[in-house]
Amino acid sequence: MLEHGGRLRHAAARYGIPLADWLDLSTGIHPVGYPVPAIPASAWQRLPEDDDGLEAAAAAYYGSTALLPVAGSQPAIQALPAVLGGERVSLLAPGYAEHAHAWRTRTPRAVDATALDAAVERSDIVVLVQPNNPTGEHFPRERLLDWHAHLARRGGWLVVDEAFIDTTPERSLAPLAGQPGLVVLRSLGKFFGLAGARVGFVFAPTEIRDALAEQLGPWTLSGPARWVARHALADTAWQASARTALGAAGQRLHRLLTEHGLRPQGPALFQRVCTPHAAALHAAFARRGILLRQFDDPPALRFGLPADESGWQRLQAALEACLPHPMDE
Repeated sequence: MLEHGGRLRHAAARYGIPLADWLDLSTGIHPVGYPVPAIPASAWQRLPEDDDGLEAAAAAYYGSTALLPVAGSQPAIQALPAVLGGERVSLLAPGYAEHAHAWRTRTPRAVDATALDAAVERSDIVVLVQPNNPTGEHFPRERLLDWHAHLARRGGWLVVDEAFIDTTPERSLAPLAGQPGLVVLRSLGKFFGLAGARVGFVFAPTEIRDALAEQLGPWTLSGPARWVARHALADTAWQASARTALGAAGQRLHRLLTEHGLRPQGPALFQRVCTPHAAALHAAFARRGILLRQFDDPPALRFGLPADESGWQRLQAALEACLPHPMDE
């Protein structure tokens, strides 16, 4: 299995710190998240039904009806190689590792951001994350549209994972869904803070959605997950407030890390710092009960957002203790 953030129980056992005493900044998930109302008993007692209003709420939120609900992005990531034709696959690297794992039987080519133009010309399928995880890099929407046009003319595909795009929805390609050669993945885990509900959507042409539905089978989403997702997607007041709050928090995290000699980059929900001292810093923070996400190639750390002021103060104290002087990068 691949390594992911959020393995708090593992960290608690390793460092001998009780679970409740940790500050988990490892995931890039909205630390407060959508306030889930009480779920009615009927959502638990009945089989899920696809005419409950979820698809309509999702279409209004994402700007497209060409969607398929899935249990988070992960099932779609795993199933897409079975329904998309094309042998020459290029994946943005570094990137979310589950994509490369899913396409491994086609020997995908890993390319960095500077090589994507060339990769589009020689590939049948190009897979990327926008904004990228873990680097935080955004690609101009016009550039993505150009890559899609080049691939679609040859019968190819652009697959865009937009897990972290909700704070900048104007950059999303989901409203263009249904066009040949374009697949867009969205989920409620990050911006809505509903990672445990496992709710996502695939935006793609009808034949791709139908093939994925056949692969994944019935009842991919539980009744309670559908109920919660429908309410979250329809709550425009909460969404506007969350974008404002997350934007301010992201800027605060960027400033805080910069003040301690680091060079962060990322969207509102996380900041990534490249440093040869990543492993040592990860351990130093963990000994203080703060869990970060560590990457090895290149060495880097990802910082998520604290949930409250005490978390911010704790993060600042740890930075002052671990980085009393600017790091020599």
